[in-house]
Amino acid sequence: MARKKSPGPTDRELAILGVLWTKGPSTVREVHEALDQDAQTGYTTTLKLMQIMVEKGLLVREDGGSPEFPESRATGHGSRQDASSANRRGHVYRPTLSEERTQKALIQDLLDRVFAGSAAKLVMRALSARKVPPKELKRIREMLDRIEGE
Repeated sequence: MARKKSPGPTDRELAILGVLWTKGPSTVREVHEALDQDAQTGYTTTLKLMQIMVEKGLLVREDGGSPEFPESRATGHGSRQDASSANRRGHVYRPTLSEERTQKALIQDLLDRVFAGSAAKLVMRALSARKVPPKELKRIREMLDRIEGE
């Protein structure tokens, strides 16, 4: 059965993106270790999710080998030790979009699907959903003042 395309990253994909936004480009092992602190997820599950994310265009996979020995990898020459040192890091994954751009896209999707495009409805619902600390309210007021001044 064909997989249903989700409009944006799933919760697990967002967790992976969060690790990559925090740590920077990382291997599957590095992402898995960061995720495993929160929930018991198998390494192969993390790998499969990241492969799917590459297919969806959420991640880019790059050769993460050490640039110290590029000629060994490219030509096949050099000692085995040089080649293994060059491939020490394996494939490295990085997000295709910044955290801010991803958040904006998700908010736009939420605005359109749930709030009929109304930013006011979204903000009112967000502010009424839970107690907002005074410090955050101050930042919101400052942002609104700045927007009004534009």
